[in-house]
Amino acid sequence: MKRFVCLLILISTVLIACNQTTQEKGENLDSQEPNHEKVNSMINKNVIVDLKNSDGEIVANASLVESKSGGVTISIKGENLPSGGHGFHIHENGSCTAPTFESAGAHFNPTGKKHGFDNSEGPHAGDLNNINVGANGNLSTEVTADMVTLEKGKETSLLKEGGTSLVIHSDPDDYVSQPAGNAGDRIACGVIK
Repeated sequence: MKRFVCLLILISTVLIACNQTTQEKGENLDSQEPNHEKVNSMINKNVIVDLKNSDGEIVANASLVESKSGGVTISIKGENLPSGGHGFHIHENGSCTAPTFESAGAHFNPTGKKHGFDNSEGPHAGDLNNINVGANGNLSTEVTADMVTLEKGKETSLLKEGGTSLVIHSDPDDYVSQPAGNAGDRIACGVIK
């Protein structure tokens, strides 16, 4: 009987201690303020964009990720595109009205530069390297936009009010001609939001 009473006292003590520890942890969790700065830094670190052709068909998907070293890495995959080299740019408006996609506006250029990597007064923040589509119409590549960010509120943010867009052109960009590198018609467009 003495052992049974000792065992009961021991079990009661353990249960009381466990309950008290659980309550303390709950109180600590309830009293902690969320770290809004940390939460905000996690927002919009990966943005997905669907690019549609003039018939409204999705021909490519792009994933935009903020790079740790600065800029935004754009991974793009597509199919049913014309083979060969194509100009690829970030445009200033978050609008893609078919069939011409002129609603996307000019290249994204918040710093007022000239167009082209080979221009001494350039490039635009939205100028990107040409992309190459295979003979089968498929595309899979990655480009980096060093002069932009996905952080809201910054001058070079792609997530500015009204948004921006990604545009694929019919021809390669020559990296110097004004205002868009002689890249031809806009054949696909997707809003960055």
